Amino acid sequence: MAEFDVDLFVIGGGSGGVRAARIAAGYGAKVMVAEEYRMGGTCVIRGCVPKKLFVMGSHVRHEIEDATGFGWTIPEVSFDWPTLVANKDKEIARLEGIYAANVEKSGARIVKTRAVLEDAHTLRLASGEAVTAKYVLIATGGAPNHGPAIPGIEHVISSNEAFHLTELPKRIVIQGGGYIALEFAGIFAGYGADVTVIYRGDNILRGFDEDVRKHLRAEMEKQGITILTGCTVTRIDKHGKDFTTHLSSGSSIASDKVMFAIGRHPNVAGLGLETAGVALNPKNGGIAVDGWSKTSAPNIYAIGDVTHRTNLTPVAIREGHAFADTVFGKRPVAVDHATIPTAVFSQPEVGTVGLTEAEARAQFSRVDIYKADFRPIKATMSGRDTRVLMKLVVDATTDRVLGCHIVGDGAAEITQAVGIAVKMKATKADFDATVALHPTAAEELVTMRTPTARHVREAAAE
Repeated sequence: MAEFDVDLFVIGGGSGGVRAARIAAGYGAKVMVAEEYRMGGTCVIRGCVPKKLFVMGSHVRHEIEDATGFGWTIPEVSFDWPTLVANKDKEIARLEGIYAANVEKSGARIVKTRAVLEDAHTLRLASGEAVTAKYVLIATGGAPNHGPAIPGIEHVISSNEAFHLTELPKRIVIQGGGYIALEFAGIFAGYGADVTVIYRGDNILRGFDEDVRKHLRAEMEKQGITILTGCTVTRIDKHGKDFTTHLSSGSSIASDKVMFAIGRHPNVAGLGLETAGVALNPKNGGIAVDGWSKTSAPNIYAIGDVTHRTNLTPVAIREGHAFADTVFGKRPVAVDHATIPTAVFSQPEVGTVGLTEAEARAQFSRVDIYKADFRPIKATMSGRDTRVLMKLVVDATTDRVLGCHIVGDGAAEITQAVGIAVKMKATKADFDATVALHPTAAEELVTMRTPTARHVREAAAE
């Protein structure tokens, strides 16, 4: 009789957990996956995918407006929010089915229930059934965090609820200055809502390159989005279907929806981590892991947002695959968390990979900056007031390109390709030797020849 019921028990049916389960099963492991909500996790069900669909839909309004400059006369159009939501739901259901089917095709078994650790090798399902596992992988992701309790906090929605609103808000207040807040600001504004963004810091997109932060803010404000920084929401009053949001600055804003997108916290509550000997990282509240995603319990691993390392879906997938290769494929693979490209699907879009200018100047003694700020060719015909930012950060000593930062249409697509070059440690000379693809916005990356800024750090005195 087998010592354990399964070789691997995965808690969480999101992108990372599913990848780990499929690869482990491919190596011959007996695998069980527990998911208490819907297969696909945050990204597929209520994150990246539905968000991108909403973004694409909101772009249509801009395309209609821009069409006049290209000779098109478009009669008055109308938009129906419930149709958008219904069609999004159909697509998400289709993707959920694919995720479940792929897991089952791999030979792994799905149980649609909650699972809690009773000890390092035993899991108790909500049905009461106990399952023993040689290895356990925790991939429960994260959840919206509304921050400290304030009067009226019960009236706030998160991105979870935003995907299921029965009608489009005419006026919405969004607190937050990161990915989710800015993406939804663009979404709602694109569909015609009056949007106000509240952020406690001095500028949006904390941690991004300063030029990117300034450029995106200016572009969003051109679109009529109000961005108020240096303040927070202190109270929310409800008046029938409307709300009054009070700010720390003393002002207030009327709206029919209030959304908080100030961050996410790891889903660690109620999993039985203490009884299984799994420690949390005191710095970020996520499950503490080493470079191999192993927790303080030797047979328990954790990947993705629940570790609060790099909270991006492709990273969770890479970590899940590496875990399965290491533990079941007997082929040790450690994930390199450096130089990860990322995108903010704001409007306009942000794509970035590598070091910011500030980070490079802190790490390298000589840094050259190449920057282009220009009006895209489409805007010259449409008349839209918008500009594109392209920026390269270069180690002037070795000529290596340390970072690339783009704000403008197609930024994410461009950055995915540039990310390969940056990861391979390409030099500015390599970029210069590449023939431009004309006419494109991306050609600026290989035609910028003269630094717009040069920074030299004096050596510290002995």
